[in-house]
Amino acid sequence: MLLEISGLTKKFGDTPVLKGVDLSIEEGSVVCLVGSSGSGKSTLLRCINLLETPTAGNIVFDGKLISAPDVPAYSVRRQIGMVFQHFNLFPHMTVVRNVMEGPLAVLKLSTIEARRIAMEQLQKVGLDDRADDKPTSLSGGQRQRVAIARALAMRPRLMLFDEPTSALDPELVGEVLNVMKALADEGMTMIAVTHEMSFAARVANKMVMLDKGRIVEEAAPHDFLSNPKTERAKAFLRHFEWLPSPI
Repeated sequence: MLLEISGLTKKFGDTPVLKGVDLSIEEGSVVCLVGSSGSGKSTLLRCINLLETPTAGNIVFDGKLISAPDVPAYSVRRQIGMVFQHFNLFPHMTVVRNVMEGPLAVLKLSTIEARRIAMEQLQKVGLDDRADDKPTSLSGGQRQRVAIARALAMRPRLMLFDEPTSALDPELVGEVLNVMKALADEGMTMIAVTHEMSFAARVANKMVMLDKGRIVEEAAPHDFLSNPKTERAKAFLRHFEWLPSPI
């Protein structure tokens, strides 16, 4: 297993957000996290990337306990990339310079090597022709693709996506999902928080539903979408009209 999570708990003050989550992720797999707003999905990703410190439990990545207090966050983020709902690009930098920033500042690569890697990743997301433009000149979908290229430039072994299409206009969603599908086809290990059920059905190896800080169902996409076992999953899936009845 590339990632093993056991008994993960996270509280904000006295409020529990994650309540003993157990989850295993195989290398090369794609896992889609689903559930209602406030169920703990984003907090789970932020704990994996050490943007939040778990209250209890263990996170083991590639055989190493990364949730231990003495593990530096930067060493984890070199191997675990994350793409957020909002792009968080530097508006004063060009597109290519945004992608170069991690390799320059964290990996300490030369400018020539950092630009080579950045252009390689921009080509992968179909934006190498916009390398010298500023992010403000791009559409939302293009900016999100730059954010993906920026994360990929660090050569991560695991990519985390926190609802990367939720801030986009509907007509721009497909271009981001296409990039994510291409990454999955290349064998990138991915955990994606998403409400795009058709994407999950096509790309995921496993779907995991969280509710009130706990995993309530975990199954292959076809089984989860066509024959959910729990009443909570059935109620959640009724909101998606394209799914076959009688869910």
